[in-house]
Amino acid sequence: MKNLKFKVISKYLRPYKKEFLVGALALLVVNILSVVIPLEVKNIIDQLQNSFSSDFVISKSLLLILLATFMGLIRLFSRQIVFGIGRKVEVNLRQKLFDHLLIQDPEWIQKKGSGDIISRATSDVENIRRLLGFTVLSLCNIFLAYTFTIPSMFSINKTLTISSLMIFPLILGIVSLFGGRMVNQRKAQQESLSKLSDLIQEDLSGISAIKIYAQEKAEIKEFNIYNNAYRNSAIKLARTASTLFPLLQGISSISLLILLGLGTYQLETGFISIGGLVALILYVERLVFPTALLGFTLNTFQLGQVSLDRVEEIFNNNPNIVDGQNDKFSKKRVKGFLEAKDLTIKYSGAKYNSLNGLNFKINPGELIAIVGPVGCGKTTLAKSLGRIIEIPDGKLFLDETDIKTIKLEDLRKNISIVPQEAFLFTSTITENLRFGKPKASNELVKESASRAGLIEDINNFPQKFKTIVGERGITLSGGQRQRTALGRALLVNSPVVVLDDALASVDNNTAARIIDEMRDRTNKTILMISHQLSVAATCDRVLVMNKGEIVQEGTHKDLVKENGLYKKLWERELATNIVKG
Repeated sequence: MKNLKFKVISKYLRPYKKEFLVGALALLVVNILSVVIPLEVKNIIDQLQNSFSSDFVISKSLLLILLATFMGLIRLFSRQIVFGIGRKVEVNLRQKLFDHLLIQDPEWIQKKGSGDIISRATSDVENIRRLLGFTVLSLCNIFLAYTFTIPSMFSINKTLTISSLMIFPLILGIVSLFGGRMVNQRKAQQESLSKLSDLIQEDLSGISAIKIYAQEKAEIKEFNIYNNAYRNSAIKLARTASTLFPLLQGISSISLLILLGLGTYQLETGFISIGGLVALILYVERLVFPTALLGFTLNTFQLGQVSLDRVEEIFNNNPNIVDGQNDKFSKKRVKGFLEAKDLTIKYSGAKYNSLNGLNFKINPGELIAIVGPVGCGKTTLAKSLGRIIEIPDGKLFLDETDIKTIKLEDLRKNISIVPQEAFLFTSTITENLRFGKPKASNELVKESASRAGLIEDINNFPQKFKTIVGERGITLSGGQRQRTALGRALLVNSPVVVLDDALASVDNNTAARIIDEMRDRTNKTILMISHQLSVAATCDRVLVMNKGEIVQEGTHKDLVKENGLYKKLWERELATNIVKG
């Protein structure tokens, strides 16, 4: 218990210190009564040895019944208070954990693994609740039991008290010996469970891919490995616990045998009365239970301690992407002027820069195509505009304001990014369209669906806008998912829209119609990152990227006349279309 994290535990209990003090006070009363009742039994027995009176027996019996009943009620009250604190901590902790997770960088969440994070937010929080409920109550009870009981035992007979308690240091030694082993075993079990949860969630999300490639047996085999690892770690912990608890209980019972053996001799020699011996037996029995319970308390504590470490690890991780301090930008009417000044970005562990001294100016209301080969930095640029990844200071501007200084909420209200892999929630089409603007009217929802070229598809669904799209939009086609994500962005009505290959699953004619619709009915600045050069040809300007730089810039007509990268990409697309045709 030397590793007990008093500071962390007190941090969680601090908001409930009044309730905790009430519960501790009630527990104090219980322990005082636990000492008073055996003393009262001693006095009754000793007095009955001298003279018997039925009235005395009845009155004292009623007194003992009254004290025991009152003690039971107070004990119940104390348990409800302390366990209630544990439940409140659990609810608030889970809420704070969820709030903290939402501000984390997406890259960190992906690296950590959603299964591991879910395990920490559920089972680990539950373990902390037990730590701050049962374990705190048990430890307080053990401390008070020893504090009040041992002096009372000494007041009756020092020799018998010392003899009966001689075995208790051995108990504490065994607890200390098993403690470190149980911590390591519990940590291994929690980590195994996290890996198991991660695999289950990943396989359920990718069930289609598993079936397409007939990898059911491979996934079953992998699950079996993780499942057996969890089983082995759980069995190791169970073996340790099943050895510790009976051992503690058995050793604790030895003290009672010592007391009975030596107490008989003390009775014969007159050093103790019958009432005194009975009281000592009651006291030792009172200490045996919390001492034996110490093993279970230790197990719960070790579990809670490991969970505290795992949850605190999440709280200690601060996001790299933090809010800007520009309070005035929210009041500003954004026009949609974008500018990059020598923007350079390199991912951690990467050999080359993803963006390498990027420079451009995009005027309000322009429709800009950004094209280039795979890996040229197009998606990195899109993420930079929404600060999905961190960017350097003074390199990227919206209406001549450094994006780094703008509050994230203000920035993302004014720049809508539609990724290629459109994520849809397991809800209706309407709720998915409204995600960025939950209170939008039905008319706005229909208008955004129409502008995204989705209205005809929706009208063909039996449930129309109430159609459930399934997990990640599985019931929709790739093009329908992308257009739903586009409709969601259009509903927000941001002055800047970034389409990161967001129409890749849509045919060229439909994509061109959607772009024309957006251009005709809105005055938005639109950045269209695309591999479809036929759609890019309809844009005001084309920025051609290669190796993180803009290597060409101009209209489609001008660029196809130059012997550059764009002409090669255009000729390649034409050749591909001829082959398909």
